[in-house]
Amino acid sequence: MTNTHDTVEQLVRSQLSTALGGRRGVVESAIPTIVFTLSWLISHELKTSLIVGVGSAVVLLAARLIQRSNPQFVLNALVGIGIAALFASRSGEAKDVFLPGILYNGGYAVVMVFTILIGWPIVGFMVGSVTGDPTAWHADKAMVTLCSRLTWLLALPCVLRVLVQYPLWAGDHVALLATSKIVLGWPLQVASFAAMAYVLGRDKTPLEPVASQPD
Repeated sequence: MTNTHDTVEQLVRSQLSTALGGRRGVVESAIPTIVFTLSWLISHELKTSLIVGVGSAVVLLAARLIQRSNPQFVLNALVGIGIAALFASRSGEAKDVFLPGILYNGGYAVVMVFTILIGWPIVGFMVGSVTGDPTAWHADKAMVTLCSRLTWLLALPCVLRVLVQYPLWAGDHVALLATSKIVLGWPLQVASFAAMAYVLGRDKTPLEPVASQPD
């Protein structure tokens, strides 16, 4: 594969954008949860809010299918809101809509921090999944360092959500949980991506050429 990037940052910025689905993919993954939360804050009707949240994901999926574009990120959102609906429906408590998210963020944070500590940051695999070689990036120390920084930036929002939302869930503060879901959801994710964009925007790490393999 011909490399058209001069720096590590340029390469990772390009590949990370593809892996995350671009701006539209990020927005679509957040909309169903935001719609549910706003609906519950307004109506305090669990069933109605679940229907509205799931319905918004279905509408987004239909739009993707009509446009014949990649529905991956809408499907992810649909699965997420579906699991949340299952938790809440079984317990009958609105607070349990947020429990899957808390568990997900906790698990995701643990995994990401672990990959950093062992020297195989998860962002590197995101890059590798796009380039077609999942481990080639690890041979470049500059790439490993950059991917570690980016992985920390992805992990920190997850850690913050758990630290804020778990006590609210345990105390059955549903309104505050809903509010924190919005405040710590899309805005925090935007801040995280903005920080990643800043790191990637400096474009100062030369990209090491890959050694050619012997015939």
